[in-house]
Amino acid sequence: MRSHLLVVTLVVTIAAVVASVLLISTQPASAAPTGGVVRIHTQGDKIYDQYGRVLLLHGVNSVDKSDGPLIVPGNGYTITAPMAATLARHGINNIRLGVSFQGLMPTRGQLDHAYLDRIAAQVEILASHGIRTLLDNHQDGLGSPWGGNGFPAWSIHARPAPGESNPGFPMNYLMPSMSAGWSEVWNNTYGVLDYLGQALGALTARVQGHPGVMGIELLNEPWPGTGFLTCYPFGCPGFDAKYQRALTTLTNAVRAKDPSMTVFWEPNVTWNQLMPSNLGRSAPIPPNVVFAPHDYCIPSQLAIYLGLPQELRTACPLQHGVTWGNVNSLTARTHIPTVIGEFGDNDASILDNTLDPADKHFTGWEYWPPAANTYPLDSGPVADKLVRTYPQATAGMPQRMQYDSGNGDFAYRYSPGPAARPTEIYVSDIKYPTGYIVNVVGGGVTSAPNARIVTIAASGGGPVTVKINRPGSAGITLPSGNDGGSVGASGSSTGSAALGGVVGLFGS
Repeated sequence: MRSHLLVVTLVVTIAAVVASVLLISTQPASAAPTGGVVRIHTQGDKIYDQYGRVLLLHGVNSVDKSDGPLIVPGNGYTITAPMAATLARHGINNIRLGVSFQGLMPTRGQLDHAYLDRIAAQVEILASHGIRTLLDNHQDGLGSPWGGNGFPAWSIHARPAPGESNPGFPMNYLMPSMSAGWSEVWNNTYGVLDYLGQALGALTARVQGHPGVMGIELLNEPWPGTGFLTCYPFGCPGFDAKYQRALTTLTNAVRAKDPSMTVFWEPNVTWNQLMPSNLGRSAPIPPNVVFAPHDYCIPSQLAIYLGLPQELRTACPLQHGVTWGNVNSLTARTHIPTVIGEFGDNDASILDNTLDPADKHFTGWEYWPPAANTYPLDSGPVADKLVRTYPQATAGMPQRMQYDSGNGDFAYRYSPGPAARPTEIYVSDIKYPTGYIVNVVGGGVTSAPNARIVTIAASGGGPVTVKINRPGSAGITLPSGNDGGSVGASGSSTGSAALGGVVGLFGS
């Protein structure tokens, strides 16, 4: 969710050479090719498709938090076939689709099969346009007794006390009664985790084997409950050990229905307040799990939504540096891949603080739009940042990538490896008004002229370098070395200790 809990702080060989130069015509490139999506899986800190290619995921969020019914065509939240076609044309290859525990099981033990069918239909629409779906079990504010959504009211026994003030989301996370409700979840006091496992198991069974399903995210932005203060200012290994046991229980419920399902784990929500995650410290993380943190800028939101001075945004690189340092620390410890589940802030000026490190680390992302299903990708400052030329699938191992969002210059180097399909590079449909040039060293272009997806075949075992840029541009010269998927390259895993301070909450 874009709205989230915040801390206000002061607060980032050439073995063979074959050159292939292709000048594309001055006409706009053709639409994205059709073709089915395939299942994904993880290996080490990378995500792969079934052809053995390393994937890079660029996506957006689609989350309906209304009272329902959810995912109903025409309700303003559900993605239609024309919308999916537009998103795919702009290089979006996945959607983080919000689903609701309350919608899945509105009555204790009783599943809403019509809702499950609507979810499956949305997955099918997206897959028909080459877009994978991450099914995100979304909550904000726990449930309806606190004006929130996600957990059905019957599943939580805690209630606001008479006279207990409710300041609204997200300040209501500090209400003692809500923290008590979250503690019920982590202690499974009244079987709430068991019921949630049943609901997620049913969801898994309904979409089992569908190639369009990227995975299931177990829970959006979980609050630690009554022990939340133990998370400040260095993170909370005690709570995270309990939280990991809960995540493992839910993962087992999903895998009981589909053993190959990729599962996404979020850190507890104090991550958004710069606290590091301790997932993977108390026990190993199961196979085929993706880390799914968020990357928001506190000062930017304060400036936008509270009318505070715009100069606050100058602190954003520092905050994002801490977040990426915490990502690096977890990656080094657990060796699992990361996809940034949410970022955005409705502030184009800070998007590079997420996008540049994501490119450097070959990390996927999912943008949170300024309004539900409103994706400013056709033109403008957000489109300039998000509609990027990038390798959607690499037949080998990424080494280094760089993209200039100002003029569309792109350079990418990878070491080729065995794969059943070629490397595929999406070319931005808004950055090259007079066409573009492709230059390949160590391989050649195998796609047709005007292709939106450029395919590359290696000519030997040496590195392959691909450059794409406008005619007349000198393009990008990549430095030597390898930083694709590297860790420890930016930020500080202990930065939250220096930046932790006054707890503030903000959102909409």
